[in-house]
Amino acid sequence: MEERFIGSAALQKIPLWDRMKKERDIISFSVELTARCNNNCRHCYINLPSGDRYAETKELPLEKIENIADQAISMGAVWCLLTGGEPLLRKDFAEIYLSLKKKGLLVSVFTNAVLINSEHIKLFKRYPPRDIEVTVYGVTGKTYEDVTGKPGSFDAFMNGLNLLLENGIKVRFKAMALRSNVHELPQISRFCRERTKDYFRFDPFLNLRFDRNALRNDEIKRERLLPQEIADIEEADGERYHVLEDNCDKLINPEFSNINCSHLFHCGAGNGSFSVSYDGHFRLCSSLCNSGCVYDLKSGSLADAWRTFVPKVRDKRSNEKEFLEKCRKCDIINLCMWCPAHADLETGRMDAVVDYFCEVARARAAMLKEPSACG
Repeated sequence: MEERFIGSAALQKIPLWDRMKKERDIISFSVELTARCNNNCRHCYINLPSGDRYAETKELPLEKIENIADQAISMGAVWCLLTGGEPLLRKDFAEIYLSLKKKGLLVSVFTNAVLINSEHIKLFKRYPPRDIEVTVYGVTGKTYEDVTGKPGSFDAFMNGLNLLLENGIKVRFKAMALRSNVHELPQISRFCRERTKDYFRFDPFLNLRFDRNALRNDEIKRERLLPQEIADIEEADGERYHVLEDNCDKLINPEFSNINCSHLFHCGAGNGSFSVSYDGHFRLCSSLCNSGCVYDLKSGSLADAWRTFVPKVRDKRSNEKEFLEKCRKCDIINLCMWCPAHADLETGRMDAVVDYFCEVARARAAMLKEPSACG
């Protein structure tokens, strides 16, 4: 793994594999630097206005981020993701990024690239990130700005992206498949794959809002594709289709379909990684924001969250008959987007059956000519 480290010599002397294989140790973590964003995308589950002063006051300061990182490193962490909102909105982004690099961490950044400027390029060239993952909402101004809701954002995006590519910064691409850009998805795919030797991924699954904003949730639902549209898009994309075809029985832990188990969590949440919200709440994964599943790192330690809180959350169970009879006995659950976090965002309950998820799984199963027992 090539990476130009600075500082943290003691950390670097520990062989990478030895650091990663420690039982129950942390491998990676993500930090939402802010919930604010310079765009106002139709589908976004977190974004607040870039000038939201109240949200800004809630953001973790540099010293607290450093403290969390130090605790994570002491427990084995080797990789950190900086995300948002739009992380480059933080005035102290460079200080945060540089501090984490000095600690010896591999650092990735998720960005829309709109704010990338020459100072960011100098920073990334001198202290290279593991990668920069850029979201592509469209490859024409109209489509892109229909999604972002910000005039001029497409030209700014292209400028920022070109700065990254022209200066040899490692870029990965992702896209959201939306009602507003689905007509352009083949062009988006081609645009991305022509510009990276790494990978391009697209996601048709839109999370609902963490803040439960009803109006914004309605907007997100309007952007969702129909289940059959999702299956058709995946079938039309050769790389995506073959991954589903080859691995559809391996996408989840086999024990997830254990009909005698009432545990909610059979996923990887809290196994080797965690997420920190912009206001300092520990989550087992970035989507799990149920009030009973978050831990305030401002008043507690990461060790306590990891060793005491995580096992309690992962031991949560359900006695909901519909969930146990449908989800726990479904033979195509591996084609479904159901998880406790997503179910909670959809319904307010972590053990709810979500019809839309079932319909997507059935459409995928039909595409792959798999027998369906869902629902």
